[in-house]
Formats: sequence, C-alpha cells, structure tokens
Amino acid sequence: MKKLIGFQKGVNLGGWLSQNTFTQEHLDTFITEKDIAVIKEWGCDHLRLPVDFENIEEEDGSVKESGFNYIETCISWCRKYGLNMVLDLHKTCGYIFDDADYSSGFFDNKELQDRFIQTWDRLSSRFAKDSDIVMFEMLNEVTDFAVADKWNEIALRCIKTIRKNAPTAKILYGGVGYSAITAVKLLAMPTDENIVYNIHCYEPLIFTHQTAQWCEGMPIDFHIAYPDDIETYQREMKKIKSACFGVFADESKKVTKLNSDFFAELFEEAVRVAEERNVSLYCGEYGVIDQAPTADTLRWFKDINTAFEKYGIGRAAWSYKQMDFGLSDEHYKDIITDLTKYL
Repeated sequence: MKKLIGFQKGVNLGGWLSQNTFTQEHLDTFITEKDIAVIKEWGCDHLRLPVDFENIEEEDGSVKESGFNYIETCISWCRKYGLNMVLDLHKTCGYIFDDADYSSGFFDNKELQDRFIQTWDRLSSRFAKDSDIVMFEMLNEVTDFAVADKWNEIALRCIKTIRKNAPTAKILYGGVGYSAITAVKLLAMPTDENIVYNIHCYEPLIFTHQTAQWCEGMPIDFHIAYPDDIETYQREMKKIKSACFGVFADESKKVTKLNSDFFAELFEEAVRVAEERNVSLYCGEYGVIDQAPTADTLRWFKDINTAFEKYGIGRAAWSYKQMDFGLSDEHYKDIITDLTKYL
C-alpha cells in the first residue's frame, strides 16, 4: 500500500481549538510550545490539530483573525520541532459529529454547504504556503451511512476548492459511520495522487469507551479487560446498545480473537481498497479512555500498533491531553514510556 511519508506516528491536540471553551486564557495555556516538544520527544513525526469553525469565523461568517493566529503559531512550533500537521476541521457551521439535532440539516442545506466550502477556501488559501508540512482534513466524522452519496458530492466540491489554492497539498478524506473502516469502499475515487483516505478505530468500543458517560446505556462503573474471551465481549455488548458497534455489530463478521490479528483482519478490506485506488490509508483517531486499567491499555496499543506497522498505516492517537483520553495525564504516568513506543 502507498505509504504516507511524514504522517506515520502522531497524536491529536483535542480540546484546544475544538470541543472546549474558547476563552483567551484557555487558548493561551491549554497547549504551549513545551507540549509540542514533548510530542517530538515521544518519537512522533506529526500531530493532528482539530479546529472548530467558531474559532476562525464570527457568527456571520466573517474571519476571526485571532483563531487563524493560533493555527499559525502551532504550525511555527511544528516547523521548529520537525513535525508535520493534520489541520482537521472538527466542526463546521451546521455540522458536528456528536450533536444530531444541530447537524440534521447539513446534507440537504445548500447554504450550510456553501459556508463549508467558504471555510475551506479561506483555510486552504491561508495555509497553502504550509502545504509542505500540513495535510488538510475536510471534516471530522460524518456519522450517518445514509448520507454517503451526499457527502461524496460535497467532498468532491471541497477538494476542487482546495485545489484552486493548494494544488499539491495532501487532502484527508474520511467516510461515513464516524470514518468507519467499512466505509472506505464508499468513498469517491481519488481525484489526484495527493488524496488520502481516513479511518478512525476505537474497536472494540466496549473496551475503549468503558464507563464513558456519553455512550448510551453505558454504566459509569462498567469495566472489561483486554483481551478477554469473545463470549464475554459479546454477552456484555448485548447489554449496552451503544457499545454494539463496528465489527461486533456486523453479523457477517465472525470475531474469534482479540489480539494483533484482530486488528489486521479489521483493516484488511480498507487496505485492499486503498491499494486498488493507489491511495494512502491513515487513522486519524484511536485510543483508550483513561478509566481502563493501564496494563490492558498498553496491550491494546501494542496490538493495534502491530497491525498499523504491518500495513504501513499512518495514525494519530486521541488525545495528547485531557478529553478523557489524555496520554500526558497522570493516569498514564507509569506506562507512558512504554506506551509511546506503540503509538
């Protein structure tokens, strides 16, 4: 498979310019240059920077220059420490992955779609000069499989707009189902050699999101080991609706084990599609909630890393700090040296 050079081992900066308060104090202190130095020390070659549109646009759609300045600063830090960057539009006007009511009209609303295109016209124009180290991610996690065709149409329009400003920039293109591995085959054919297909992987969700309060039906005191026997996983998943997700929810898939082979088989179809279309495959998010036992978390990272390395899949772990997954937080202190070997 075509390898994505410079984006093989990374970490997300979730919660800084996205999914958090946008007070100046937060923006000035949540991530600093010292954090970028730490990411470099971990052996990473890049970071993923999620950005919500409110950080770079006023309510009327005009430019919010202060938000662009934070992106510029992060790019300058990346250059200083020899890192590349994924610039991820995590939320656009009218769409975000975790609010169905807010997002319900986006795929049938031309005005919202035009605003999305305008946002990317600005971003790609502003940062075309940095396309030697910056890859543009059009939109984080389209959720509904039913909008696959509509999303492809919007994405192709967005690619055309970006190409007007940044002809050779890498563009990251994720599919429906929260960038599901099984949705890669539904993506439109690549329009040029610098299109990259994107997946996210939190399998098995019942382990990576144990106790997660935002998962419907998830008990706040629920815990499960990794690995464990498949019968235990299947039994517990039936009790937690939101955890019956991905490969475990697909009756055509017969999961028999939880180890590195599980992830290798999980990625196999997406890798085949990427090879057939001569595109690179990248995993923009993966990780384990900070409520899981650290020994189990380390085993999970080791197994998924083995599969990533087998296929040459670039990736960025979620997330560097806080956000319930923070790798630099106290929870991971005792294993962080070993864990960073498996990013």
